[in-house]
Amino acid sequence: MAKNLKQKAVSGMIWTALQRYSTMIIQFISGIILARLLTPYDYGCIGMLMIFVVLAESFIDGGFGSALIQKKRPTQEDYSTIFFWNLGMAVLLYAILFFSAPAIARFYRIPLLCDVLRVQGVILFIYAFNVVQRNQLQKKLNFKVLSIVTITTSIISLVVTIVMAYHGYGVWSLVTQQILTALIPALVFWFYIKWRPQLTFSWQSFKELFSFGFYMFLTHLLNQFGQQIQGLLIGKFYNPSVMGLYTKAYHTEKLASTSMSQVMTQVTYPLYAEVQDDKQVLGNMIKKITMVLSYITFPLMFILLLCAKPIFVFLYSDRWLGSVPYFQVLCIAGLAYCLQSVNYQSIAAIGKSQKMFIWTIVKRVVGILFVIIGLLLYGMNGLLIGMVLNTWFSYFVNIGLVSRYIGYKWWNQLFDILPVMVVSLIIALISYGIGQLYQFQLYIDGLCKLFVYIVSYLIWSFLFKPESFVYTKDTILLIRNKII
Repeated sequence: MAKNLKQKAVSGMIWTALQRYSTMIIQFISGIILARLLTPYDYGCIGMLMIFVVLAESFIDGGFGSALIQKKRPTQEDYSTIFFWNLGMAVLLYAILFFSAPAIARFYRIPLLCDVLRVQGVILFIYAFNVVQRNQLQKKLNFKVLSIVTITTSIISLVVTIVMAYHGYGVWSLVTQQILTALIPALVFWFYIKWRPQLTFSWQSFKELFSFGFYMFLTHLLNQFGQQIQGLLIGKFYNPSVMGLYTKAYHTEKLASTSMSQVMTQVTYPLYAEVQDDKQVLGNMIKKITMVLSYITFPLMFILLLCAKPIFVFLYSDRWLGSVPYFQVLCIAGLAYCLQSVNYQSIAAIGKSQKMFIWTIVKRVVGILFVIIGLLLYGMNGLLIGMVLNTWFSYFVNIGLVSRYIGYKWWNQLFDILPVMVVSLIIALISYGIGQLYQFQLYIDGLCKLFVYIVSYLIWSFLFKPESFVYTKDTILLIRNKII
C-alpha cells in the first residue's frame, strides 16, 4: 500500500507541477503584458470586489467538497445532493450580490463597481456547476486531466484578455478573464466525466457530510475573510490606484510562496485521507513535505525580497514601482505561508474539522486585530506588518494542532526547518551587504545578488548535506525516474 501511495503521489505531483508551473508561466506573461496595457486603477477595482466574490464561493462549496474527498466511499446520492445544494446556494448568493451591488459601489464611492460586481457574480453559477466534478477527479488522483484543462484554459483566457485590454476595455478585460477561467473547465469536465446528477436530494447524505463539511465551511469562510479583509480596508481608506499597487504586490508574492506548496498539497490531501488512521506514517509525510518546501521556498522568498526593485521594473515597468515596498514586506509573510497548508490539510484529513474551526476563530480574530491596529497606527506599512504577524501566528497555531493530534511535535518541526531558515537569512544579509558596498546599476545589482545567493546556497547544500537537501534531492530523483 505504501509503495502504491508513493507512486500515486509522485505521478500526481508531476502532473500538478506541470499544471502549476505552466499556469505560473502563463500568469507571469499575462502580468507582464497586462501591466503595460492596464493601470493600477483597473486592478484596484477588481481587488476591491474580491472579498465579496470569494466569500460567496465559500458559501457555495460549504466545505462539502472537502467532505466528499475525506469520505472514503461517497455514493451517487452524496454527489447529487451536494450538486443541487451548490446550485441552490449559487442562485441565493447571486441575488444577494445583485441587489447589494449599488450599496457596495457607494461604500467605495466608485459607481462602476455596481455593474462590475453584477457581471462578475456570474462566476458563482459556473463554480456551483463544476465543483463536484472537480472533486471527483481530485479524489481519484486524476491530476492529468485537471492539469491539461487548467493549462489550456489559462492560455485561452490570457489571449482573450490581452486582446480586450489592447482595445481599451480596461477593468472589463479582467472580469472576462475571471469568467473564462471558470467557464472553460466547467464545460470540459461536464462532457469529459460521465457522471450526471440524479434528480434526488438526500437529507441523510446531507446530514452525514454536513457533520464534517459544516466546520470545514466555517473554517474556510473565516480563512477567506481573514485573507481578504485587508483589501476591504485598503479599498475603503485609500484610492483604487493604491489598491491596485497592493494587488499586484500581493499576487506576485503569492505566485512565488504558494507555487510549490499548492503542487504538493493538492496531491497530499487525498493521500492524507487514505492514511488518516496511521499517525506515524502521516507524521513522516508532513515532515518530509515541510522540509522540501522550506528548502525550496525560503531561499526563493529571500531572493525576491532582495531583487524586488529590478524585478518589478523589468517585468511591469516604472508604473508599478509603488508595489515594491509592499511586495518586500509580504515576502516575509510568504516564508510562513508556504508551510501553512501542509499542516492545515493534515488536520482536516483526520476529521478534526470542529477543532480546526475553533482554532480558526482564534487565528482570524487575532489576525484581523493585527491588521486593523497596524492600519490605524502606521497606515499601509502597519497594515502589511499586521499581515506578516497574522501569517506567522497562523502557522504556529497549525503546527500546534499537528503536534497535538498527529504527534509530529511543534518543536521538532521548527527544529527541522531552522537550518534552512538561518542559512537563507545569513546568505541574504551577505548578498545585501555586497550590493550596498558596490552600488551597481539597478539590473546589475539584482543579477549580482541573485548569483551570490544561489552559489552560496548550493555550496552549503553540497558541503553539509542537510536533511532538507537530501529529501529534496530524493524527491527530484523520484520525479525524474517517473518521467523517464
